[in-house]
Amino acid sequence: MGTFAVENFGCRAARADGEAAAAELRVRGLTECGLDQAAVIVVNTCSVTAEADREARAFVRRVRRRNPEARVVMTGCYAQRAPEEVAALEGVLAVVGNSHKGLLPEIVERLARDRKAMRAAAGADGNVATGDALIPAARLMSTSAVWADDAFAHAWMESAGVAHWSAVGGQTRPNLKIQEGCGNRCSFCVIPWTRGGSRSMAANRVLDEVRGFVAAGGRELVLSGINLGHWGRELKEDAAARMGGLAWLVRRVLDETSLERVRLSSIEPMDWTPELIAVMAEHGGTTQGARVARHAHLPLQSGSDGVLRRMHRRYRPWHYAAKVQALMAACGDELALGADVMVGFPGETDAEFEESLRFVESLPFAYLHVFPFSARPGTEGWRMHADQPVASAAVKERMVRMRAAGASKAQEFHLRMHGRRLCALTLHTPEHMRAKGRTLTLTENFLELEVSGALAANERIVVVVGDAELVEMEAVAQPATIT
Repeated sequence: MGTFAVENFGCRAARADGEAAAAELRVRGLTECGLDQAAVIVVNTCSVTAEADREARAFVRRVRRRNPEARVVMTGCYAQRAPEEVAALEGVLAVVGNSHKGLLPEIVERLARDRKAMRAAAGADGNVATGDALIPAARLMSTSAVWADDAFAHAWMESAGVAHWSAVGGQTRPNLKIQEGCGNRCSFCVIPWTRGGSRSMAANRVLDEVRGFVAAGGRELVLSGINLGHWGRELKEDAAARMGGLAWLVRRVLDETSLERVRLSSIEPMDWTPELIAVMAEHGGTTQGARVARHAHLPLQSGSDGVLRRMHRRYRPWHYAAKVQALMAACGDELALGADVMVGFPGETDAEFEESLRFVESLPFAYLHVFPFSARPGTEGWRMHADQPVASAAVKERMVRMRAAGASKAQEFHLRMHGRRLCALTLHTPEHMRAKGRTLTLTENFLELEVSGALAANERIVVVVGDAELVEMEAVAQPATIT
């Protein structure tokens, strides 16, 4: 039936797309394999920065050298933003933008078959049936086949589930993408153009996906989205979802399924409503029984009021600090607090950077994702960068300092957890680690820890953080030690 491989770049929501596509292809009878053996390689791209675009191009060059016979399919945000540019890359046979991601499994399946079978599948009019669309068979064998527009009529949503999840080989903690797109229009961001407006998976569909995941043996599920906190707001036929939002949905997941733990992906600061924080307080506070992971990622971007205003962000530093204070009060100091921080936004002065750095240093972050501003074509930030660029030397120096602050915060958090009893989930352990008799785990508050012993993935254990401490385990026969 054919072989395939999927390589994901970018955010959790993008990874959820790739995981769902791979699951659907397996259901269709295709075999997932390594990059060197795959007949079709799906490159699921990001385009949040120029560096992300460059990484995708470099990957295509590398994989073509390793497997020159493979048919490369480009999808994701880079494919949506610049489809003709992506289609011009050597070896790329098809470009499937986010607007047509719902058709991706059918397109890949056709490409995974040999050309003779593909021609046989074409009707008298030369088209191949793909759900509610007709794809010319000739385009599937062309170097310029492009599916991308700004209507998003075939955008990925209902198919982006975990219905075919398996504990064998799959992600231990898969992403269920329940929301797509964003309409916030931050001045630096290209996502409204690469993902479209906000769209939500229906609540009953979410619950069905969760139940299927649990029935397959799943323990922890990550709810993800491009703008997750906006889930439900455009569901016109579901008044409860519109009014209750994400907090209402999470409560339904907890009340109506036996999912052991749900983890929330990145949520904008002002979307951490009192109701959602109350859910964290009620269900995220005990060592073994926390059904909502004590982990909150609030994109910050900058701690400078002036920079936030130019970014068109919908909060000020004091609003952000208030949300952090409320979350810490709800979950205690074991909460893992994460943030994205941008350095070098157009016009950022030395004083504004120092303001941002001091703000970061004042909050109890467990980790930071620090990155330099990257001008994206078509955004207001692109024009602002042309008028007020920050010198590259200044950006590099500021990156070093902000990353050092992030590393210091991470170390402080780990030291604060020393001696604490935390619930953890065993992950798929890399071979080099398993060869040393170690197993990789992730605590519910987002600490990656190694334990001794070859433990199966997807097992719950209770760890005591520290050096050579005894690890008490649930559903695991042998004890382990932690480093």
